Amino acid sequence: MTEIQRASRKELFGWAMFDFANSSYTTVIITVVFCAGSKKKFLFASCLLTVAATAALYFVRPGNVILGMLLIVLSNIGFSYSESFVSSFLPGLGPPKDLGKISGYAWGLGYFGGLMSTAIVIFGLGAGVYTLENFTRLRMVGPATALFFLIAAIPTFLWVKETTVRRTLTDHENYFTVGFKRLKKTCGDIRDYRDLMVLLSSFFFAYAGLSIVISFAFIYGDQVVKWSSTTQIMMFVITQFTAAGGAFLFGILQDTWKAKQTFIVTLLIWVVAVSLIYGVSGVTAFVNSLMNTSLKEEHIFLIIGSIAGLGLGSTQSACRAMVGLFAPDTKAGEFFGLWSFTSRLSAIFGLMGLGLLQALFGLQQAVLVCSIFFFVAMVIVFFVNEERGKLVAREHAGE
Repeated sequence: MTEIQRASRKELFGWAMFDFANSSYTTVIITVVFCAGSKKKFLFASCLLTVAATAALYFVRPGNVILGMLLIVLSNIGFSYSESFVSSFLPGLGPPKDLGKISGYAWGLGYFGGLMSTAIVIFGLGAGVYTLENFTRLRMVGPATALFFLIAAIPTFLWVKETTVRRTLTDHENYFTVGFKRLKKTCGDIRDYRDLMVLLSSFFFAYAGLSIVISFAFIYGDQVVKWSSTTQIMMFVITQFTAAGGAFLFGILQDTWKAKQTFIVTLLIWVVAVSLIYGVSGVTAFVNSLMNTSLKEEHIFLIIGSIAGLGLGSTQSACRAMVGLFAPDTKAGEFFGLWSFTSRLSAIFGLMGLGLLQALFGLQQAVLVCSIFFFVAMVIVFFVNEERGKLVAREHAGE
């Protein structure tokens, strides 16, 4: 089997720009078919769905709850599919030894996309004030985000190459029937991909913890830490940079070290960080007594949150790269579809679990469930045999 050569810098930049583009959607709006040779076509369609539904948020007026929910659901569906499709190009962008760097590069670039799009919305449009008097500017958030996504994604469609061979459909076939046939075959062969399944099981718990952090970090800052608006803004800006730096750094480490060990380190960071966030009051008192300072809890929370940001992008990027290592070239779409589906399902699990615990014990106690999720993910991934997973991918290449 000929080793895949690393793609050109232009193509790598084009692929990474989709992470840059779609981060405008995740940061501003929201914080079944994978056929060989057609990924780019479906990526384009899913991108257009996200852009169109997001732009249509312009028409949502105060009280239009149903329309708003419908458009958010449609745009999120488009985004979820596009995330799977664009990730499925990863195995063809370079040899296995480079996938960590490539994934980390794209994920890190994505945080700058989120930061830039947010700056455009807040400072360019003046949409930072959530009042009815500012509704004229607020309604432009959807179209502005959609335009950012569309323009930033152009390099992806110009420069990323479709490397898989397009299959000609017979008179009795269509994309859906072929897709389901391939999915059925993969499910039948699933025992061959046990390391991928173990990895996705680990990622399920890891993303459950991540979904809680992403959704409740600022609520925790308001309700528990009682931070100021200045600290809140600083947290947002600083974590974008530390998350980008973490994705870049751990991407490089993953290719010089082992992917599995890198993933474990990112999970360990989360276990420690969430535990420190839970005990931020005691940590603050300890630091002040040790250094003879008078820092407030919000200052320590900002420092801990910034360190935790190192794991924000690196955990997801590391797992994405590992899926790329375990995916045969012809099954990349299906496997990254499973990866995306796992993240969506785990987010529901994590947020519902936190909501139940918060109702019973309060937010500060409930947040400890994040540490448990990350710890369980760390235990599960120990059972992944990285070399065996890569060997299986090579054996099934071209099927």
